Amino acid sequence: MALFTRHSGAPSTAAGPAPAVAGAVANGRAAAGASGEGQAIEARDLVRRFGTIDAVRGVSFEVAQGETFGFLGPNGAGKSTTISMLCTLLNPTSGVAKVAGYDVVAQRAEVRKRIGLVFQDTTLDDYLTAQENLRFHAELYGVARSQTGPRIDDVLQMVGLVDRRDSVVRTFSGGMKRRLEIARGLLHSPRVLFLDEPTVGLDPQTRAHIWGYIDELRTREAITIFLTTHYMEEAEHCDRIAIIDEGRIVVEDSPARLKASVGQDRVEISTADDAAAIAALRGHFSLDAAMSEGVVAFYVAQGEVFVPRLFAELGVPIQSVSVARPTLDDVFMNYTGRTIRDAEASGSERMAASAWIRARRR
Repeated sequence: MALFTRHSGAPSTAAGPAPAVAGAVANGRAAAGASGEGQAIEARDLVRRFGTIDAVRGVSFEVAQGETFGFLGPNGAGKSTTISMLCTLLNPTSGVAKVAGYDVVAQRAEVRKRIGLVFQDTTLDDYLTAQENLRFHAELYGVARSQTGPRIDDVLQMVGLVDRRDSVVRTFSGGMKRRLEIARGLLHSPRVLFLDEPTVGLDPQTRAHIWGYIDELRTREAITIFLTTHYMEEAEHCDRIAIIDEGRIVVEDSPARLKASVGQDRVEISTADDAAAIAALRGHFSLDAAMSEGVVAFYVAQGEVFVPRLFAELGVPIQSVSVARPTLDDVFMNYTGRTIRDAEASGSERMAASAWIRARRR
């Protein structure tokens, strides 16, 4: 494990736009990081405060080269703030991180050469064509002109937009814009691609198509992917995920192992008296139950076998019952005590970011 020098009290100013890198950065993957072989991303005790609010509270993790790693959590959990620190857009309040072997504070320019970033909100120029947007990005990153054309052809082919290369972006659908942004993030052949909520706001069919393109690029490009999401089905695409809630990593492992760790079926019931049902489950069955999205939810081994006993012994009329194998939502509830939808209401990160932006404008 690498040794780190901790940055404490780093200035809170955001980094500026991506630098125009002199020289060839046509293949970022060929440019080895300062530490050579090792982890693509390393974070130790990262903290980010906005005034009195801790948006990120000491997160630590590593991402191997070539791995697809996800941050799963509700809005306001600290996902976007963490990705902003890793991409050098925010300095940590304390803690340290390295991306592609370079320190995100001390070696900011080196990090930026080697990463691609797809933001939550579109940052394309609507008045330019798809090809013009990509050429502008290539200029910013110093991609050799002899390689710009072939690389544009390659990434447009990858995301299925070759036939729209000369179309003005304002004529694109939301899904097409997202695909173009992914192409732009890949254009300079980054070693690490950051996807911040890559399909937020898109319909389920378009989300599935976007993930088809992302899965394809994983097989075609030697690249590490770090994504944030609050969609359970997206997290299933990751090799490993870290569940983050209220600025802290709660648990980290592969989706399959996390679901296996729950080890029990999720049972949901609607009753004539939910409070009495929760009390009966605790008193008669020694089961911890809670209200979740309008139903009584609890976990038990062999749920299908347990249900007949539930009807016979609960002592409260049951109106409906469902049994399901563990999902990532169950994992989230198991480790945090609430579902990811229940957690959406907090919004602490977003309020903190808004306060920081307002302060910067003064």
